[in-house]
Amino acid sequence: MENHASLAPAARMLGYAGLLPLIGCAAGLVLLPMHRVALLDAGFGYAALIFSFLGGLWWGQGIARGRGSPALFAIAVLPSLIAWGLILVLTLGWTTQEALVVLGSAILLSPIVDLALGRTQPRVQGWIALRLQLSTGLGALTLALAVL
Repeated sequence: MENHASLAPAARMLGYAGLLPLIGCAAGLVLLPMHRVALLDAGFGYAALIFSFLGGLWWGQGIARGRGSPALFAIAVLPSLIAWGLILVLTLGWTTQEALVVLGSAILLSPIVDLALGRTQPRVQGWIALRLQLSTGLGALTLALAVL
């Protein structure tokens, strides 16, 4: 259900700018391999923060509806719980690369929630396209960090 409002240009520009930290980490892995551990940790941390932010968007959409379903709120907390779980398994012995693979895959799958929400509530024109582009970019960059 698309409404007639258009996506603000600043939302698009700043959304794309949100990819810069992972682009920087990937470039750093190539140019500054002696800082590999720090760059992987920084990339993981940033991707986990953004993934948690997506859950906040879904939570906000449920609140804005005024009658969000319990399922929506449960889905909205999953990104934060997944990110926290990955931090936990990192402390228990997983490698950052393993955590990056799981996190990158989850980010790539996250637009499924937006597509489902778009069927039941109005959304701004261009929102889904932007979400697909940003999640593909962030997910692919997160996976790239795992293999660089």
